Amino acid sequence: MSEKLSRREVLGVAAVGWVGGKLYAVDAAAKPGPSETVNMGLIGCGGQGRNVMHQHKALPGVRIIAVCDVNEPRMAQARNEAGGESVLSYHDYRKLLENKDIDAVIVGTNGHWHVLPTIHACQAGKDVFVEKPLGTSIGEGRAAVEAAKKYDRIVQIGTQQRSWEHYQKAAEIIQSGRLGEISEVKVWDYQYFYPGFGSPPDCNPPARLDWDFWVGPSPGQPYNPNKIARHYWFFDFGGGWQLDWAAHHYDIVNWCMGVTELISAAAMGGFLCFDDTNTHNTQWPDTFSGICEYGPGPVAKKGFLMQYTFRGGCRREHRAHAKCFFGTEASLILDRGGYTITAEARGGKKLGEKIESFRGRGHNHAQVFIDNVRAHKKPFADVEAGHHASNPGHLMNIAWKVGRKIHWDAEKEQVVGDEEANALVTKKYRAPWKLEV
Repeated sequence: MSEKLSRREVLGVAAVGWVGGKLYAVDAAAKPGPSETVNMGLIGCGGQGRNVMHQHKALPGVRIIAVCDVNEPRMAQARNEAGGESVLSYHDYRKLLENKDIDAVIVGTNGHWHVLPTIHACQAGKDVFVEKPLGTSIGEGRAAVEAAKKYDRIVQIGTQQRSWEHYQKAAEIIQSGRLGEISEVKVWDYQYFYPGFGSPPDCNPPARLDWDFWVGPSPGQPYNPNKIARHYWFFDFGGGWQLDWAAHHYDIVNWCMGVTELISAAAMGGFLCFDDTNTHNTQWPDTFSGICEYGPGPVAKKGFLMQYTFRGGCRREHRAHAKCFFGTEASLILDRGGYTITAEARGGKKLGEKIESFRGRGHNHAQVFIDNVRAHKKPFADVEAGHHASNPGHLMNIAWKVGRKIHWDAEKEQVVGDEEANALVTKKYRAPWKLEV
């Protein structure tokens, strides 16, 4: 595969049904899955990787039989939590994938290692639960989509909000037209990281960390503690909150609005909060605002704007991590705690009058994955959905880097008329790593 990946035939979005509180894919062709017992391996043993491992380990008929990490202390911790000496451990994930007893893997690494293990797992005949975002570039995400299709594997993204009942209810309300004409959706993440993450000097890596392997396909560079602890704040390893966390939001916007692709993006931001370079050595802005433009769709017949804001120095907001759909009849604000619908001043209603609220309840995203693995059914939160949920963050970041609005050809997956911006669509890999399907 070349560095600039061509747009392939778009995969159909799976229809889903809610039965007894569970999500089931209904349109993928059935194929025998693994035996009643699903043997799993964990690739990436940091906090999120171990968290997802425990969610799967708690399910009936699921065994964690192997773990892998280039950070030996983390791998030892995960091995102990998974079952101790009976659990196999690997330094190189490719060796784990050679284990024919493993049916599926969890890719719980940081973002710049999400795609290669996913592709290689598909090639090895394993199903994959991979954390979001889907890579650190759009081209990587497309490669993962191609791999799942080519090797007929189940690949589910860790956008667990798709498995929660109140998000399903909110999607039904928005798609029903109850909110009226929706022309804008606002999305935000507010955190308190002031005055910054510190600025430790570059130094030798810990003795039990294979730093060169950790860097992997990214450019070679000196070790710095913040590159491990705050990886998604560095260009080579993540995309900032506007990608690495906000992919959760964009996924819900795509779902609720019935769209997958934007047509343009713009962004501004900088270090407007952290004191100075002595308080941080990170790269993505501490204050960031972007706008994505979407064309006409099934909900917004004229198209709509999605605004995203990240603020790293103040949490003060009605809800710190949420999205709001603004309609001519009412607005719906939605987060993991639930949703609230408030009225526009029409039909005798007062502006801001609460019409309806629903308290959220979580759903076991891991169980959804295992159900689909056993039935060989495409998940609702499949790799294609993960790709589309990552792209708004990627495109806003590209617009921010080049300092101008960019236009997007969704069919070709190329920036239109801007060679500098288009060169950022697919990350260049350091040898010997190759982005090949």
